[in-house]
Amino acid sequence: MRIIVQKYGGTSVGSLEKIRNVADKVAKRYREGNTVAVVLSAMAGETDRLINLAKDLSSNPDSREMDVLISTGEQVSVSLLSMALKDLGVPCRSLLAHQINIITDAAYTKARIINIEVGAIQKVFAAGEVAVIAGFQGITEDKNITTLGRGGSDTSAVALAAVLGADVCEIYTDVDGVYTCDPNICDKARRLDRISYDEMLEMASLGAKVLQTRSVEFAKKHNVPILVKSTFTDDGGTLTTKEDEDMEKEVVSGITYDRNEAKIALLGVQDRPGVAATIFSALADKNINVDMIIQNMSTDGKFADLSFTVTKTDFDKAMEIVRKKVNELGARDVVGDTSIAKISIVGVGMRSHAGVASKMFEALAAVGINIMMISTSEIKVSCVIDEKFIELGVRQLHEVFELDKPGSNFEKD
Repeated sequence: MRIIVQKYGGTSVGSLEKIRNVADKVAKRYREGNTVAVVLSAMAGETDRLINLAKDLSSNPDSREMDVLISTGEQVSVSLLSMALKDLGVPCRSLLAHQINIITDAAYTKARIINIEVGAIQKVFAAGEVAVIAGFQGITEDKNITTLGRGGSDTSAVALAAVLGADVCEIYTDVDGVYTCDPNICDKARRLDRISYDEMLEMASLGAKVLQTRSVEFAKKHNVPILVKSTFTDDGGTLTTKEDEDMEKEVVSGITYDRNEAKIALLGVQDRPGVAATIFSALADKNINVDMIIQNMSTDGKFADLSFTVTKTDFDKAMEIVRKKVNELGARDVVGDTSIAKISIVGVGMRSHAGVASKMFEALAAVGINIMMISTSEIKVSCVIDEKFIELGVRQLHEVFELDKPGSNFEKD
């Protein structure tokens, strides 16, 4: 028998009618003779509702208690789906993180999974039942409840698929796969049948909302195939899997963007060893992730401007930290900008194809878009631009790289 892990997001279980639809899909897989584990998110809007309750009550909600609160959304989902499955005659059992022992670190609201004990789930399987598991949540070694951050149910599902040795992890959402760019911005966006782990990892980290970054990291490390499908249709789907030769032929696979970007610039800082370490260590101590970093030297070589990007969510906290370091580092000033966004091109074929970056820069220049910062890797090029031009930039790059036509930007032999 195949072991299948299915994950359903908040929009998939957003109402009782939708939960019944999910129950039908799970029942179908079960009746085909598969061993099935189902991971659920909270109902659409529920996590936001709980967060707003906390913020209305407290100006600075305690992070431990916040996790106790927001983890309840998934408990509602798994209990309701279990009821619906039993009404269909499908034997099942709901399981929360503490019943399985999904062990995480103690970074409340954005914890990382350390270990998952599979004994409880295997007992459910042995009884011929479907395991209906609360996503997003874990527990620390000393039994405190934690949550895995936004999109954490994806990570829960892939991690469970890895430890269970599942044949596939099916991620059901409100879209029918991974597209060359956001279909809401570009009506010529094309669904991809297959994508490599590395490409999906870059696209997820650069702003694509289909899969959470850490879930793709898990999948790549443990070689778990991820099939992204729509909950509301049996058509379509995108398989995230190991890279093959055909994937390498296409130079650019997709365009992504991220509006959740802010820039901080430390101006006139003394150019001496340890300055960057002081800044970024202070940010790391507060669990603030830094993305792009650029340092510009003065003509006399004595001073430098240090610019970097963080999420808009972390901007205020990061600015407070950096301002405290201005006098210590002898800097002239610190300035911030929250009106930026990041646009990126991604493709494994870029490893062996020259001129891709220049083509991107020329395309943006052609429609009057100025580039503020640039970051590259083997398979992506990212640019920080003015946020108001992000949609124009996405459509322009999609057209220039002809992503609406399968194979149009294949590397020629």
